[in-house]
Amino acid sequence: MPYQGEGTPGATDVVTYLDAYERRYQLDVRRPVRVTSVTERDRRLEIHTDKSDWSASAVVSATGTWSNPYIAAYPGSAEFRGVQVHSALYDGPTAFVGQKVLVVGGGNSGAQIYAELSSVAKAQWVTQQEPTFLPDEVDGRVLFERATERLRAQQEGRPVEMSGGLGDIVMVPPVKDARERGVLHTVRPFAHMTETCVVWPNGVEEQIDAVVWCTGFRPALDHLTSLGVVRTDGRVAVDGTRSLSQPRLWCVGYGEWTGSASATLIGVMRSARSTALEIDAALTTDS
Repeated sequence: MPYQGEGTPGATDVVTYLDAYERRYQLDVRRPVRVTSVTERDRRLEIHTDKSDWSASAVVSATGTWSNPYIAAYPGSAEFRGVQVHSALYDGPTAFVGQKVLVVGGGNSGAQIYAELSSVAKAQWVTQQEPTFLPDEVDGRVLFERATERLRAQQEGRPVEMSGGLGDIVMVPPVKDARERGVLHTVRPFAHMTETCVVWPNGVEEQIDAVVWCTGFRPALDHLTSLGVVRTDGRVAVDGTRSLSQPRLWCVGYGEWTGSASATLIGVMRSARSTALEIDAALTTDS
């Protein structure tokens, strides 16, 4: 990616880079197309979409997780009359000024959204356990270097002792600011919800206005349901990235089960490369 000057690339920089990449390699991208299902027919896979159908000798499912936000099942959440929003749809702190807000989730999204809201609302940060905060000098680049080293150690069969992982909290400026204000702390989860309150484990009821769920995402695999490959845990059993029960299907970019750091733009590089080589070998053998 071209050098952008000080700081890290923003969303526009990333989109511009990917657009240039597509044009540079003349990739045949069809958009917008929504795949509704994938089925098997005559030793090939049929891809059914809202535009037309395709037949393929090999299919790579790379739909990721961002279109499938996950909200934890809390007793009483359906009866709660206040605002409930997932972090995927969070649009900044303006709508919550002066309100009592719970931010639920111990990852980076939870930390950053809580940090924002804590300056304009009466916010509490709810996590299963105390989050791990990385040193101030550790950023995303360091985490990817550590993930790469872990992968190499695994491949070479040697132990690796290294603190800090992709799930730990990166001390970006808003989170540092919350720490300086003395508000960067968490509470353990509430027991259940009512129409207007949450009830804490000690039985105390607390009225709240909104909940921001920073509870992550799940693999977007509904289009593979008809193949019968999606397990009860929402994943596909794979060897590397190749489906064990459907050898013409590969799954790329869904998280650690499809490759180390593979849910990230830089981390997916390794699993995408190996997947391409596997498909080439498979099609060559079949021919």
